[in-house]
Amino acid sequence: MTDNPLAPLAAAPPPRVLLEVTPAADAELPHVAGLLAGAAEVDITPPPGMPKAGHSSNAQSGIGFRTRLHAHVLHLRAGTTSLAIVQCDLLAGSSIVAQLVARAIAEDTDVRLPGLFLGATHTHAGPGQFHGSEAMNRFASNHSGFDPAWTGWLVDRIAGAVHEAVATRRPARLAFGATEVWGLTRNRSVEAYVRNENVVDKSTPPQRKYEAINPWLHLLRVDAAAADGGYEPLGATAIFSIHGTGISQRDNAFNADVWAYLKGELVRHIVRTTGRRAVVGAVEGTHGDVAPAVRPGLLVYPEAERVGSAIGAAAADLYDRLEGSLGADVELAAGLREIDLGTSPEVGGITLPAPSFGMATMAGARENNTPVIHHIPPFRPGWPKPRARGPHGAKWIPGGRRLHDRIVPASSFPSVLPVQVLRIAGTLVVGLPFEITVEAGSRVVAAVRDAVGAAAGIERVAVSSLANEQFCYLTTPEEYSLQRYEGGNTLYGPRSQPFAAALAAGLAKDVIDRGWVADQLPTRRFDFAAHRYLARPDGRPVPRVALGRPGFTDQTATEDGYWQFGWYDVAPGDLRWHEPIARVEARDDDGGWTTANRNECAIDDKGYHVGVFHLGPDRHGRQRYAARWFTPYLGPGRSHRFVIADGAGRDLASEPFA
Repeated sequence: MTDNPLAPLAAAPPPRVLLEVTPAADAELPHVAGLLAGAAEVDITPPPGMPKAGHSSNAQSGIGFRTRLHAHVLHLRAGTTSLAIVQCDLLAGSSIVAQLVARAIAEDTDVRLPGLFLGATHTHAGPGQFHGSEAMNRFASNHSGFDPAWTGWLVDRIAGAVHEAVATRRPARLAFGATEVWGLTRNRSVEAYVRNENVVDKSTPPQRKYEAINPWLHLLRVDAAAADGGYEPLGATAIFSIHGTGISQRDNAFNADVWAYLKGELVRHIVRTTGRRAVVGAVEGTHGDVAPAVRPGLLVYPEAERVGSAIGAAAADLYDRLEGSLGADVELAAGLREIDLGTSPEVGGITLPAPSFGMATMAGARENNTPVIHHIPPFRPGWPKPRARGPHGAKWIPGGRRLHDRIVPASSFPSVLPVQVLRIAGTLVVGLPFEITVEAGSRVVAAVRDAVGAAAGIERVAVSSLANEQFCYLTTPEEYSLQRYEGGNTLYGPRSQPFAAALAAGLAKDVIDRGWVADQLPTRRFDFAAHRYLARPDGRPVPRVALGRPGFTDQTATEDGYWQFGWYDVAPGDLRWHEPIARVEARDDDGGWTTANRNECAIDDKGYHVGVFHLGPDRHGRQRYAARWFTPYLGPGRSHRFVIADGAGRDLASEPFA
């Protein structure tokens, strides 16, 4: 793989990172008969100390993980097209990450930038500081600055997974389907939704928020050739519309939010029914105004698990139903178009203004509001300007245009808009970098369908938010006019949605007509204020010893009960957080110890009931850690112990507990 240009900047970042990336030259690939596929999964859980992205200044820095973060890669090769669908437990895609991954894999794979799809689950509990614009690195997290050490490590992990997926590809079959999921999501901004001119019923009774959603769960299933001559599970990718905000902004652990349970349920189902483990990933749908339907006031893990697992069960049912549709005779196509809104902000007669935040952005979204300020006009959601004049219409611009641009220059906003379309059999996947509301997404789908026509053999169009970059929100003009959080965060004004729909429709038609659209992609220039947050190795040896016996903490109204084991260890930067750290063992009938198991799943920190946390130094400067196993009381006589792995066979075992 090509050397990572961020590596020399990691140890001592300069005040600003300046980087130019030129996409690899595109070349026509040799034709492949049938379908080849490969898959890979890597852990991208960082050490404690990274700022968490999604809740801006209201967020916390991570102190460990409750559920791990992953990047999943599904690689498809057919005809003259090579795709790598990357699905990350991160807030969004990132243009600098996508560009550097494409650069890293150019020499030893046949995947090029138009076929590299960088999607995200949009968890609000993953690290930030990897975004492709100054504004997102500044405002998405509770601290500011681009971290070249973390971003470089992330690029290496993802590029390695793409390389592995391509290197292990084999004959395969796939099927793409969809099912409806109701009652587990709700529209958090239904007052704006009912403003849409095509919504006849303007009432907002309680059940309406459960209706005004995108219920479609799209699932791509891929099986690959097995040694016995048949086929076995290889991978699956889900596209669903739900915000990664089932856990409170006050929580200080890294986690994949509802997506950990959604993916985990499908993984367990595949293992139970086939005896094989598949690489299961997921990306956002049109989720901009859609929240998890957790019980009011309970942004807690048990509720996130309830919602995520139920969605995962629906995905598992669809996975089984796709069995009869699997086939190897599939058509693949792809296209990527990048539009610089700083120099070319016009398409189809629509011209976008210079970007700006709205005051409603500062008040936060429903259920994770900014204290006090969300009550005060004009920050209060739903408080538009009385006279909607100017290119930003109803938006209140903080400080007015002049002061706003001095504090947040237009050049700091994301401006190179990536639009991507993948054809996978009868499905078009449209990737846009916005958080797209339900109705905005419906209008993108309608525009794409109109553009490609009925003769193209396209059965469905799935729109994925936050692909390849983060441009904040995409609302319809009607939703924008109310200036709730979503409208205030629509950076490029009230006509952003028809602009994006026109771009998506045009590219979709070109992909259908030409099969591969690789317009001359420009050299990208990135210029960021830099700061290292990734924990540095200390290098000092520290004896790994227990802090005491494991103890049990009883369940509360908002948290499961858990067993905890504490120990002393090396500094956070010297632990390999992306590798297994803690597991629970059970005493067997012969008096030995084996990894504990529940519901055919090992009880360790690769699942979602064992977390690892940094408790900070004691008064002597020794670093303290805790492993927690979240579980109901199992009854007396069931002897267990924690084991802390060190990667070299010198594990630390706790005293037994029951």
